[in-house]
Amino acid sequence: MSPSSAPVSEVPAYNPRNYLNSPATGLRSWLTTRDHKRIGVMFLVATTFFFAVGGLFAMLIRIELLTPGPTIVDAMTYNRLFTLHGVVMIFLFMIPAIPSGFGNFLLPIMLGARDVAFPRLNLLSFYVYLLGATIALWGMIHGGADTGWTFYTPYSTQTVTKVVPILLGAFILGFSSILTGLNFIVTTHTLRAPGMTWTRMPLFIWSIYATSVIQILATPVLGMTLLLVAIENAFGWGIFDPARGGDPVLFQHFFWFYSHPAVYIMVLPAMAVISEVVCTFSHKNIFGYNAVAYSSLGIAFVGFFTWGHHLFTSGQSAFDAGIFGVLSMFVGIFTAIKVFNWTATLYKGSISFKTPFAYFVGFLFFLVFGGMTGIALATVSLDVHWQDTYFVVAHFHFIMVGATIMAFLAALHYWFPKITGRTYPEGWGLVGATLVILGFNFTFIPQFLLGNEGMPRRYYAYPERFWPLNVASTAGASVLAFGLVLILVYLLVSLRSGPVAGPNPWHSRGFEWFVPSPPPPENWEVTPVITHPPHDYHHAGEAPPGGVEPEPRHAS
Repeated sequence: MSPSSAPVSEVPAYNPRNYLNSPATGLRSWLTTRDHKRIGVMFLVATTFFFAVGGLFAMLIRIELLTPGPTIVDAMTYNRLFTLHGVVMIFLFMIPAIPSGFGNFLLPIMLGARDVAFPRLNLLSFYVYLLGATIALWGMIHGGADTGWTFYTPYSTQTVTKVVPILLGAFILGFSSILTGLNFIVTTHTLRAPGMTWTRMPLFIWSIYATSVIQILATPVLGMTLLLVAIENAFGWGIFDPARGGDPVLFQHFFWFYSHPAVYIMVLPAMAVISEVVCTFSHKNIFGYNAVAYSSLGIAFVGFFTWGHHLFTSGQSAFDAGIFGVLSMFVGIFTAIKVFNWTATLYKGSISFKTPFAYFVGFLFFLVFGGMTGIALATVSLDVHWQDTYFVVAHFHFIMVGATIMAFLAALHYWFPKITGRTYPEGWGLVGATLVILGFNFTFIPQFLLGNEGMPRRYYAYPERFWPLNVASTAGASVLAFGLVLILVYLLVSLRSGPVAGPNPWHSRGFEWFVPSPPPPENWEVTPVITHPPHDYHHAGEAPPGGVEPEPRHAS
C-alpha cells in the first residue's frame, strides 16, 4: 500500500475539491467534460427523466383500463400509449440506466483507474444517446406508433402511424450501447490497478463486463433489423411483410436474437448492484465469489441461445421448441447460483436494514418469483396457454421492470452519498421503499390472475368479468406512482440540504468508498495497490486500496 495517502481522519467530511466543482463549473464545462463521473451523472439525469415519462404513460394505460369500456382515450391513442411506454422504459431507461449511469461513475474508481480507456468516446456515447432519444421522442409526438415496442411485422410495415422516426431513434440508441460496452471492456482489460487480478475485481465489474459483451455482440443485430423494417415501411419492400412476399417469422428470429440477450443487458447490471449491497449491509464477504462472478458470464453466454422460446406459437418445429425450452432452463440455473450465494452471504451476518437493503429484499422477491414464472413460460405446454395474455405482461414486469427498478433504486440510495456527498432522510427512504414494493405487487399480481383467466394483453376493452382485478391493478399502480414521486422529492431536497455524508457512511469495504465523497476529478491521488478482494471483512484491520485507513465498522 502506498504510504503517501492520507488516513481517513484527514479526509474532509465533504471533499471541497471534487468532480462537481473542479476544475470548472458551469453548463459548458459539463457538456464538454471527459470526466467519467460527470458523464455518468448526466446519463443518470437523462434516464431518470425518461423513467418519469415512461411511468406517466403507464399510469395513463392503467387509468384507461380502470373500466371495461372507453375511459379517457380512444383505441388508437391507447395503442400508441402502450407502444411508447415500452419504447421509453426499455430503450431509454432500463437498458442504459445502470450500465451507462452507475457503470460510468463507478467502474474506473473500482478498478483503481483515473478514467475510462476512451474518455472522448465516452462523451460521444452520451450525445449519441441524446440524439437517438430526441429522434424517438419527435416520432412519438408527431404521429407516434401503434405497433407495440417489439415493432412486429406486418403491424410496423402497414401501420398508418409514423413508425420510422422511432425505429431510427432506437437504431441510433444502439450505437450508444455499443460505444459504452466497448469502453468498459477495454478499460477492464487495460486500466486495472496493480494487484487487481480478475479474482480481485468487484463483482459489480464482473456483471458490467458481461453486460458489455452482450451489448457489443447483440446490438448490431437489432440495429440491422430495425433499419430493415424502416426501409420496408418507407419504400414498400417485401422483407418481413407477408403481403409483399416477406417472412414475419424471420423478423421475430432477428428481433429476439437481440431482445432476449437484452433482457440480461437490463438484469445483469441489476445483479451487479445487488452483489455490492448485500456485502455492505450484511457486513460479510460474499459467499462463493467465483460462483457469482462466473455465473454472470454464464448468463451472458446462454442468453444468446434462448431467443426461440419467444416463438413457441409461431410454427417452429416441436424439436426446436424443446431445445429452446431446455436451454432456457440453464439461465434459471445460473440465476439460482447467484440467489443462493446472496442468501448465504446473509447467514450470520450483522445485517443493517437500511433503504438500499430494503430494495435488495424487494429485488430478491421479484427475481425469484418472476424467474419461476419464466421457467413456467419456458415450458411449451404452459406457454401455449399463457401466450399473449396478461400473464406474460406480469412475468415481464416482475423479472425485468421490478427487478431492474429495485436495483436502480438500491443503487441510487446506496451511492447517493458517494455521488453527491450528502445523505437522504433514512425514515422517508424506508417509507418510499415500502410503497414501491407493495405498489408493484398490487399492480402485477392481479395481472398474473387475469392472464391465467385468459385476458389478452394489449386489448383496449375487456369483458366485465375482468373488471375487479383491473381495478385492483390500477389501485396498485397509484400506490407505486405515489411512492416514486415521494422518492424523487426527498432526493431532490437532499441534494441541496441533506446532511453531509462523510467519505464512507455505510462503513463499507468496497473499493469506491476509500476515495472522498464526492470523488476528486482524478479519483485516486495515487494509484492504489490491491492486496485483497473488495468487501473483504477478513482484512478489516488492513489498509484498503491506496493506504487509506477504513472508518471503524459499526453494525446497526
